[in-house]
Order: sequence, then C-alpha cells, then structure tokens
Amino acid sequence: MEVHAEAPPIDLHADPLLWARLVGYDLTIHHRPPLPWALLGGHVDVPRMREGGMGGQFFGLVSLPYLDRDLTAVCDRQIDLLETAVARSGGQLRLVRSARELEAARADGAIAAMLGMEGAHSLRGRVEELDRFAGRGVRYLGLLHFSANECGAPAYGKGADPDRGLTELGARVVARCEELGVIVDLAHINRRGFMDVCAMAKRPPIVSHTGVTGVHRMWRNIDDEQLRAVADLGGAVGVIFCPRFLGGDGIGAVVDHLLHIARVAGEDTPALGSDWDGFIRPTRGLEEASRLPALTEALLARGLARGAIRKLLRGNIVRVMGEVCP
Repeated sequence: MEVHAEAPPIDLHADPLLWARLVGYDLTIHHRPPLPWALLGGHVDVPRMREGGMGGQFFGLVSLPYLDRDLTAVCDRQIDLLETAVARSGGQLRLVRSARELEAARADGAIAAMLGMEGAHSLRGRVEELDRFAGRGVRYLGLLHFSANECGAPAYGKGADPDRGLTELGARVVARCEELGVIVDLAHINRRGFMDVCAMAKRPPIVSHTGVTGVHRMWRNIDDEQLRAVADLGGAVGVIFCPRFLGGDGIGAVVDHLLHIARVAGEDTPALGSDWDGFIRPTRGLEEASRLPALTEALLARGLARGAIRKLLRGNIVRVMGEVCP
C-alpha cells in the first residue's frame, strides 16, 4: 500500500459511461458486479476507485454504428453523464484535461476523470467534430473500434482488412489530434494502420487497452515491433485485464504482459488499460476497481523495482499527457 500510494494508479480505459447511458448506472454509488465471475460490467464506481487507491480513470465514449442512430449525440450524452457524476460526487471526482490538472486533483484528494473516444466513426467523417469534442474535454481518440470507418480498418470486426492502411482522412485526423493536444489511441486498429500512424506521428501515442503477442498470440494483441514503434515516440501501452487477451487467468497473467512490455520497450512504456465495464470477464483478482492494490503487490513479488512500478501505475501516462495535452 505504501508503493501504491506513492503513485495512485491511472487506468487508460473503462466503459461505465456505456452502462450509465444504457441502464442508468450511477457512478457515485457503491456497486457489486451483478453476474457470476463479474461478467460484462459493474466494475467501476467512485467508492470502489477510492477503495482501490486510484488516482485517475479514462472513461471511454462508446458508440455502436450498428445500433446507434446518431453517433455524435451518443458521445455527447455520455460526456453529459460524466459531468453529472462529477457534480454529484461532492468533490471526489474531477474532470481534468491536462497533466497539471491531474496533479492538482491528486493534491486535493480527488480522483481524476478523463475522456477517451473509442472509434473515429463518431466524428462522422468530419475533422471539425474533433475540435468540438476536444473542447468538451476528450483527451484521446481511438481511431478504430470494431468496424471500419473513414480513417482505416480494425484489427477485427466489420470491414477488417489487413492490407488497408491509414486513409487520407485518417492522416488528417492524426495531425489535427496533435494540433489540439489529443492523444492518438492505437487500440483496435489493424497492424498496417498502426504502423502508418507511428511513421507520421510527432507526439506520443498510446495503446489504451491491449495484450502483447510476445506472451499470447491473438488477433487484438500487438507484437514487439509495434511496442518499439510506440516506445520510440515516447508513448505508453495499457495492458487489458481480460483472460481472453492475456492467455491465462489471474493477476500473474497481467504481470506477464506488463513485464514483457518493459523488457522489449523499456520501463517508460507499460501502463494499465483494464477495459472494465467493457463487456469482458475480468481476470481473477482484478474483478473490480477496489482490487488494484493486489496488482501492485504482485509486481513487487515479481521483483520489479519501486521506481518502475510507479511509472507503470501512473508516471508513464502523466508524462504522455504532459507532452501532448495543452
């Protein structure tokens, strides 16, 4: 707990705003996962983030092209819901937009709430929508989700195509992200598009939630060349808490992926990317936000130095935000 408190963890991706929109999930009250094995959701709320010693959470903005009619309005609605939760939290949750605001929230004892958009399809092919969402506090943009869009193709899903790279519009979106201080997120994009972004990027990108093929091969995980490409740009890679991606169940499997990233890409690269509330079954021992200290304990037990743990839990993403976000 001492090490954990030195670097209150920041998670790069969770989806409780999806549940808030669909079923009225209240972020400000204590929940328990309603289904066996904590399936699908019920993983994150303010009381359990406090129990887990968390310093910050990136909340995903999820829109589903095959279900939602107005993708932009769906994202706006989720931002509204987060703003409502912040207002109702009594100062426990604070919407932040920069590394400076993030550290100010920590000093005041508040949990930082940050916004990340999952899929550029919500921009509807209009780069100017990115400006508006950045103005509302969005601090990373995932270019792809589970379907192809105007920016490129996903690693898996509708329109998946390993030969399709970043489109002309995709390149314009990446460039505009960097101008606005929005981090580019390479989760879900296919490998060719991933490497196209890394070739043109001038600021650090992230991969908000993923596993690595060096530990477990599967369609959504990224390989060592991709890890080095992100590290060369000063970016960060968040490890997902889902056994399907990890190739094993339990906290030890998460640690395996984090340590592989550190070995291949250096200790400035690994981060946390739980995907809690993202229709997953979380790994045993990390079923909800209150369990995070167990991960710190497991990292210490595996011999990782305290300084490297502090970077992994918090420091790496704070550095990326400091370099990218205004």
